[in-house]
Amino acid sequence: MKTLYIECNMGAAGDMLMAALLELHEDRSGFLRRLNDAGIPGVSITAGPSLKCGITGTHITVSINGQVEGADQDQAHGHGHVHSHDHGHSHDHGHSHDHGHNHGHAHDHDHGGHQHHSHSSMQHIKHLINGLKVSEKVKKDALAVYRLIAEAESHAHNVPVTDIHFHEVGAMDAVADIIGVCMLMEDLAPELVLASPVHVGSGQVRCAHGILPVPAPATAHILKGAPLYGGQVNGELCTPTGAALLKYFAAGFGDMPVMTLQKTGYGMGTKDFERANCIRAFLGHKGSGHEEITELICNIDDMTPEAIAFAQQLLMEEGALDVYTIPIGMKKGRPGILFTCMCRQSQTEKFVSLIFKHTTTLGLRETVSRRHSLERVEQVMATPYGPVRMKKASGYGVTRVKAEYEDMAKIARENQLSLAEVSLLLK
Repeated sequence: MKTLYIECNMGAAGDMLMAALLELHEDRSGFLRRLNDAGIPGVSITAGPSLKCGITGTHITVSINGQVEGADQDQAHGHGHVHSHDHGHSHDHGHSHDHGHNHGHAHDHDHGGHQHHSHSSMQHIKHLINGLKVSEKVKKDALAVYRLIAEAESHAHNVPVTDIHFHEVGAMDAVADIIGVCMLMEDLAPELVLASPVHVGSGQVRCAHGILPVPAPATAHILKGAPLYGGQVNGELCTPTGAALLKYFAAGFGDMPVMTLQKTGYGMGTKDFERANCIRAFLGHKGSGHEEITELICNIDDMTPEAIAFAQQLLMEEGALDVYTIPIGMKKGRPGILFTCMCRQSQTEKFVSLIFKHTTTLGLRETVSRRHSLERVEQVMATPYGPVRMKKASGYGVTRVKAEYEDMAKIARENQLSLAEVSLLLK
């Protein structure tokens, strides 16, 4: 299975993710030509080498009408600033990131002596994207990413999505990042995308509304259900654009899976830290699982049901792959059970000891088996009653999705619903 794993040890920003994926592309210059020819108004995208902590990667620069936004503040460029639109007074935005991405701009409505900047609504962004020279899939993916951002900002500011506006220059910057990543995802065509837990940074960030905690409210809302951590770098490492791209494309978040690696891409930020300021993207093949496992089996006829249940639960908590019992008839006509524990071969001795300790058996049989399994990832689905974990299994040409029973049961109990009614919420 063609697998893309995204490592977010220094957060995520749209341009860094685009740069990391670009390094995996077979035809980088050809891709940049296609992206620049897509028709994003006034936008020019270039890529160049960047060195961080002795590691060379790619840095993306987005120019709007020949100017890199934020360059006058010694920043590389900015991401689209999103805000609720309030006419009749001026705002001043100075929202900066440790990646070196600046949201600094000022705008004013109908005030003499000030430069007037237009803004883009979600409807305008939709019209713009639908008019680009890209595939229908890229348009669909990009609009879905933008909806995640707009809905998060709507939630953070408690205003309708229709009142969310994107500053014109920043919006074009974000459109370039989002369209670029969506085009690269289409070209690379991974069958499975996974990401690491996201380092969001720590501390506070100043914006037009005041001083906000990190992660910013919109970023936190987008990443609901994903594993996050902070405290190691003071500043905002994950932007709403980066968060939305991860949330949309990643099927799950966790450790890097076992995979045969083909390529690694490094997408660099602007600022320098003690650790390399980059996103890493790993492209390779992850086999639809087959592995050698151990089955430990014994016959038992002198344990109580409570003691057997205790042993089963304990073995599962210790990391067994499965523990099950089968009713059998034993010598002298006695009823008994066939007790089976499945574990990884590296854990065989551990589980032999546990079975002898927690059952009455005097001997065990060991069988090595070849197990085939579907690849499994966990996603979180938002419902009106709260999040529900969804278990997705795929491989060998099949895909299955199943809701976590405990989450469904909790919703059913708390809202006096049946499991069938809860299931309908997930359709």
